[in-house]
Amino acid sequence: MWAAGAGGRAACPRDAALRRAAFAGNLAALPAHLVPGGRSVRVFISANPEDTIAERSTLREHVYPKLREFCRENYGLEFQVIDLYWGVKADEWDSPELQKTRMKLLEDCLKSSAGPCFVGLLGEKYGNIRIPGEVESAEFEMILDAAVEAKLETRIIEEWYCRDENAVPPAYYLRPKSEMLKSFQNTMEPSSNSMNENKWQDISEEIKKIFKTAVKLLYEKGKMKHSQAKRYLSSAIEDELDFALGKQTPAFLKKCVCYIRKIANIERFVKIPEMGKYMDVVHTAGKFLRDPEAHEKLIKLRDEFIPTIVASSNLRVYTSVTHCDMKLGYSQEVENHYIEGLGKQFYEDMIDIIQATVQQNFDTETDLLYDEVLQHSSLCKTYSTFYEYRCEALNIVHKYVLPSKIGHINPLIIYGGPCTGKTLLLAEVAKKAYSWLQEEMGPDSDPVVIIRFLGSTETSIDLKNILQSICEQLAVNYRCLVQSYPKKIHDLRDLFINLLNESSFHRPLVIIFDALEQLTDSDDARKLWWLPIHLPRSVRIILSTLPNKHGILQKLRCLIHEEDNYIELTARDRKMCSQVLKHQLLRVKRKVTSGQQIYVNEAFSKCTLPMFVNLTFREVKNWRSHKDVDESSLCITVHESIEQLFWSLESKCGSRLLSRALGYITMSKSGLSEMELEDILALDNSVMYEVSENIRDGNPLRIPYVYIARLKEGLQGYLIERQVKNVTLLLWANRHLHLIAQKLYLNNEEDLQEMHTIMAEYFLGVWSGGRRKPFYSNDQYLNSCPARDSRGLNEEEKHCMDQIAFDRQAPDQPWVFQCNPLEPDIFFINHRKMTELIHHLTRCGRTDDLLYGVIMNFSWLYTMIRIGQFDKALSDIELAYTYSQEKELKFLASTLRSIKFKVVKYPGSLSAELQQRLLPVVSSLPKLRHLLLECDKDGPKYCSIVPLHSSMDVTYSPERLPLSSSCMHVTEILPTFNPSTIIAALENGSISTWDVETRQLLRQITTSPSVIIGMKLTSDERYLVVATTNNTLLIYDNINSCLLSEMEIKGSKHCGLGGGSSFINGFTLSVNHALAWLEASKDVTVIDLLYGWPLYHFHCWYEVTCVQCSPDGVYAFCGQYLNTTTIFHLGSGEKLATVTSEFSGGFVKFLLILDKAQEMVMVDSEGSLSVWSTEEITNPQLTDDFDCRRDDSEVVSIELSEDQSAILICKALSIELLDTHVWKVAEKFRAKHNEHFISAVLSKNGNCIIASMENTSAIFVWRRDTGQCMASLQEISGTIVRLIKSNHHNMLLSLSTSGVLSIWDIDIITAMSNIDKSGKPIQRLVLPARGELIYTLDGSDSVHKWNFSTGYIEAIFKHEGTVENCVLTTSGEIMVTSDDKCSQYVWHTVSGENIFRINGQKISELMITHNDQFVVSLCEQNASRVWRLATGHRVCNILVALQNAFITTANTFVVGMAKNKVLAVSLWTGSITKKFCCDDGASIVDVKLIPDCPDIIVFITSTETVNIWSLTEEVICRRVQLPTNFLKNLEDFEMSPNGKLGIITRGDENINVLDLHSGKLRVVHAPGVIWRQRLSRDGRYLVYICFLNEDDDNGAISSLIVMRLADGKNIGACSLYKTPTFLTLSQRHLNIIIGFDDGSIGTYTVVDRVDAALKIKIATSNSRQIFNNTTQVIRPKCHNYSFKVTADCIWRESTEVFARDSPITVIEPEVSEATPTKKHNYCYEKVCSAIDCRGHSFAADN
Repeated sequence: MWAAGAGGRAACPRDAALRRAAFAGNLAALPAHLVPGGRSVRVFISANPEDTIAERSTLREHVYPKLREFCRENYGLEFQVIDLYWGVKADEWDSPELQKTRMKLLEDCLKSSAGPCFVGLLGEKYGNIRIPGEVESAEFEMILDAAVEAKLETRIIEEWYCRDENAVPPAYYLRPKSEMLKSFQNTMEPSSNSMNENKWQDISEEIKKIFKTAVKLLYEKGKMKHSQAKRYLSSAIEDELDFALGKQTPAFLKKCVCYIRKIANIERFVKIPEMGKYMDVVHTAGKFLRDPEAHEKLIKLRDEFIPTIVASSNLRVYTSVTHCDMKLGYSQEVENHYIEGLGKQFYEDMIDIIQATVQQNFDTETDLLYDEVLQHSSLCKTYSTFYEYRCEALNIVHKYVLPSKIGHINPLIIYGGPCTGKTLLLAEVAKKAYSWLQEEMGPDSDPVVIIRFLGSTETSIDLKNILQSICEQLAVNYRCLVQSYPKKIHDLRDLFINLLNESSFHRPLVIIFDALEQLTDSDDARKLWWLPIHLPRSVRIILSTLPNKHGILQKLRCLIHEEDNYIELTARDRKMCSQVLKHQLLRVKRKVTSGQQIYVNEAFSKCTLPMFVNLTFREVKNWRSHKDVDESSLCITVHESIEQLFWSLESKCGSRLLSRALGYITMSKSGLSEMELEDILALDNSVMYEVSENIRDGNPLRIPYVYIARLKEGLQGYLIERQVKNVTLLLWANRHLHLIAQKLYLNNEEDLQEMHTIMAEYFLGVWSGGRRKPFYSNDQYLNSCPARDSRGLNEEEKHCMDQIAFDRQAPDQPWVFQCNPLEPDIFFINHRKMTELIHHLTRCGRTDDLLYGVIMNFSWLYTMIRIGQFDKALSDIELAYTYSQEKELKFLASTLRSIKFKVVKYPGSLSAELQQRLLPVVSSLPKLRHLLLECDKDGPKYCSIVPLHSSMDVTYSPERLPLSSSCMHVTEILPTFNPSTIIAALENGSISTWDVETRQLLRQITTSPSVIIGMKLTSDERYLVVATTNNTLLIYDNINSCLLSEMEIKGSKHCGLGGGSSFINGFTLSVNHALAWLEASKDVTVIDLLYGWPLYHFHCWYEVTCVQCSPDGVYAFCGQYLNTTTIFHLGSGEKLATVTSEFSGGFVKFLLILDKAQEMVMVDSEGSLSVWSTEEITNPQLTDDFDCRRDDSEVVSIELSEDQSAILICKALSIELLDTHVWKVAEKFRAKHNEHFISAVLSKNGNCIIASMENTSAIFVWRRDTGQCMASLQEISGTIVRLIKSNHHNMLLSLSTSGVLSIWDIDIITAMSNIDKSGKPIQRLVLPARGELIYTLDGSDSVHKWNFSTGYIEAIFKHEGTVENCVLTTSGEIMVTSDDKCSQYVWHTVSGENIFRINGQKISELMITHNDQFVVSLCEQNASRVWRLATGHRVCNILVALQNAFITTANTFVVGMAKNKVLAVSLWTGSITKKFCCDDGASIVDVKLIPDCPDIIVFITSTETVNIWSLTEEVICRRVQLPTNFLKNLEDFEMSPNGKLGIITRGDENINVLDLHSGKLRVVHAPGVIWRQRLSRDGRYLVYICFLNEDDDNGAISSLIVMRLADGKNIGACSLYKTPTFLTLSQRHLNIIIGFDDGSIGTYTVVDRVDAALKIKIATSNSRQIFNNTTQVIRPKCHNYSFKVTADCIWRESTEVFARDSPITVIEPEVSEATPTKKHNYCYEKVCSAIDCRGHSFAADN
């Protein structure tokens, strides 16, 4: 065990020493199991199988899974229980092989378990003595003589035991039952099975009786020692208890538990047959009695041995006494009660022991280098145990490693073919090199040995990762401080050379690279340029490679010429192989007879590879002397021997289980742990059926562990264990074994797909949490049940379904195991899921699970970034994109690249950063919804700021592909079904198919010497048709790029010009036809694409200008001069109709076919349109026309929207949109002066227009509804000359003057139009106390009304002048504004009506009383006024000028400051009621009201004092003195609601928190200069924006931060990518609204995970409706409301004059309470219905 400290604590001295040993390569100092904290918690269950079936079954089903979950979540370790009796037939319980395996596994558990390791279950049964499997011949013959002496019949043991001369010394062994019981093989017949079991039971009892009697006799005579006799006379449970608990230290015994069950008066029920399994019973003289001898042994064991252990240690022992039922004995009810208590106690004890003995270790979670070193050290220790040869090569390496004083030093190269033992030799060298150097140089020396088995780990195949990890290990060993590791490979190599020079005579260095051929060719690693050839004297480098792989050995010979530096490992000679085999056999006390040696020698004459010798040993050690051996008994190649080894295991494990188990290990990315293998096999129905085919009544929950044990034992040395991230994985010892297993077990594509699916489902956790997986098999009973997905199941069928579905106890598979929900950053990573899941999902084709289960999973993304695997996460996303081609993944990858700097430094900000960038595009990229919902769910654990509406401009860069040096050379560009594939034709006759993303040329065709003038694809992309200057159409097979036919287009006899005198003017394609026409020709040639011949000519009246086919390919429409169109039937060639437009001056330039409305649109060269109904195809009717000849600009392009609801006509000077329902121009956009449009297209939903202008290198995006230009995207490659739209994927292709093609995603481009902007910097934000609306002032003549939920502008309120002030009633239905034209306006915000307008005074500040009844209009020069909102009448004048004013909560005073005074002015009289004057010429700096204390005012004076003033008593309650010059740069001052804290910012990087009770000032440092701060209404949080000090790679300008005042902790940070201009908080929830300089707003909310009640905020927030609903949100129309032109009231100096037509009646103030007139009533009701009339009012106070 390797004890390790918990995360965050200093490592204990032993940990530090072991860590140093691992880094220095001192393998001898490392423990057997290299993982800190142990491999796993492994508990061995010792029990009698007969009397504990129910207990063990209950524990297995209900307790073990909970304990496993506990260990995984809290320690990142597996919990495994070894119960070998489970799943084994009763007649096998006392088999010698099983008992031998049990003792071996018991020893392993005691040594390797990280926590509890042994549980004993002891009842009233002692158990049977064991049948010996093998007895030395002398001892066996002595026992046989004693049996004869005791007058026993010995024939049966003479038959069943056979002498074996191959044993050393010779021994007698128990023959297999399969050999002795002939019918044993016939396992398919249940009757023969039961007969065999009964027969074997009789035989075994007879054998036990003979051994028992004879051994007792020998022991009594003193011929046999006690220890010898005990082997024959004790039961398995006594041996196990003695081995586990005897001779152990008290500290070790803390990890063991014993549960003893006593049954009171059990002897009374000995006659009940069922009680035989609970106690030892003998049948004597026709009576059933309790076996006295067994009972005596039980008493000694239970009541003497165990209490003795307890007395000297802290062993946990629990004794339970149960009482039998008087009639039924130990009934089911009694047993169930006992089992329930046992389960609870077992769980509690395991938890206690685990918590006491296992320490949480986070080192390998965060230290990637440490984990890498441990993995290679683990492999080294494993490989070195298999090294058998003491060959000359080891001596040569030993000599090379030792220091020498003469000659220059070069690397040493070991080479040889496969299976020659290179890896084992280097492992042995690595293991011994440290001790070799210390022996040579003395104990004071401190060598460093670094070993890398290339290709064995994920980071040991890439040169850059290998060099960096070695540099890091060297830096640790030689205590070199490396600030940062170079990113360039050559710089990294230079650092590697420099670190080699740090070695010294007392600190020599040995570096070992095994299997150089496993290096990838990235960075030219196989050219070995990075390998230092001339080494410092204290450095040794040892390499190994295959001789004929990638030319590595040849390259080495060019670099190192001395032959002494090369060691070749060749096949050994036959004698050496025989000698090695002899030593191996003697170690396990075996040998071969002289007759058998002949066949061994013959096999060695064919092959003498070390691995073949080892495989021969595996076969020969099982030979018996009396068995026949011939030349076929041994294989003659390594390959055959391995296959033979695998096949020999089938009888032990079952063919299906073996093939699937080895298949799963082989196909896994980095191996499987024992528990994973058990879990996965349990999910494989074919394996479960094979295991449970004889078990009708049992629930096939899991694979019995005995099969895993047999598998590991049978493949020992070939299936090795490796430690990776606290997990012990099973994997193949070498690549040869891997290849053979792959060939044998992974050769069927269907099985491979199924196995990958099972593994993917396992790591996804599909069947975890008690979910039952259906169990299908070949069983007739099971197959009689209905299929799983059958509809309309009746009750009987449902019951049948339920019977064949089982919980396989698969564990949950979260990305991280969270130790403490309140500390989300303390966790264990599920490295197994991280490593394996994507590998299997991609191979089984489950792209949805890959997309939503991994890539769009926030936990995965956060964890990868948190553990420093950002680049790995990015490569996984790109891998998923190559499999799925989902553009959401491409956008996500580019988004992550743009925020890399921020999230790598602050991983917690990931959710907020992603939400800001993804929210604007989620309507266009809907699959990102899943990730956004994941961010909502898990993001607040790490960052409490959640963006609700983001106004961030989308940063988007298209894919670019250089096609030619100039756009003039590019003839045609065609998009295809694949969004990243295009076809480009150049004028030189080459047609290239490109993958734009990889810039890879996929296919190329040449038409040289013909020049291409046009190219088109059929709708199914089957045919590519090319027109050339030779007047030929070339028809290609697009998929295979082969020419199918070539057709020359000729003029017919009707053609006015000579047939070959003109070029092809144009051509078009239908489904199966090509239609082409020549210049100045009246004929259209129709060609059959399938056969490549001309069908007929369409003859038209005039020269053909364009041709369009109907979407169904039935009709052809031929446009001509004089605005004429002729309709033909494509199938028959018949002319159906001819129509001519009234505008007959030009020619038909475009034809549009609206198949939904059965209409044809003719567009002529001058832009005029005529619409024809084609409902009756032979007689089209003119339905509408447009004469556009007034516009002298030419039509550039035309497009029909996808839903055929609009037609876009792009002219040089304007863009028009026609509504096809009413055939009217819906929108028109004109170009600026001297600018011309090149092309324009519609977005997919038709809401946006994307266009390019002449001589510009940008693409412009306009909103159709507002006409606002939302974005201008720059094309860096040059001026855009052509736009091509792909209708398949909503992609836009642009060609620049430099010949560079760019592919733009229109969905992403149009996402920018989702952001509303007012156009000017936001100067102020006003929020109502209730409601979801925001009002903004931006220095213009408008107030914009925004919907908080959607972020859209709902209404614009126009004013005569620039709006300066705005206030709202509580409900937000009434708004009062003022402008710089000395006007005030009262608006109804719902209807948009300007209810009345007041002119006459310039207002500096507007306020509304808390009851919404009165307005205070403060003026700086004239008298301020208090007036009634409902009527507009004045209440009083305020003659003093106030600043920073506010109204008290009781609506009694207006409090403000005036130079050196704080004044409280009555709202009824306008007189100064209360005041405070500063002494000594001091002035008032700022004044605030404490919300919770309405009569308490806080103000700051210029003398650096904070004063708390009581309005009612007019006294200073408290005064706090601030430091000198503290207020010199005062920026902001905020008060908490309860008045305890004051928050002061001074324009620097500090937040000053002033405790007004104690007068203490606390300074909190912010990450940048604070721009604005706001305190939440409840006083719990401080929200502030600070400008960043450092250069941020991702373009952030400032940062929004939320600080929790209770502990001063920043609970959330979010980058802002625009310049903020205003910050405010909502009153009801902690919502943050920020105005930006481009006229947009951003809304955020705070979800503090400490406050659980706030977690529902996001889910219930309306802003999430955008992506919670599958249907896209329809943008509401923005309403424009205008002001009243004439004023309703004009303010004079002390009076007001109402206009005659004002809705407010002109009456005197004295009679203001009189019954209003009709006009008065209208306004009064309008306003009063909107404001909240409270219980008390000013009138009542008067």
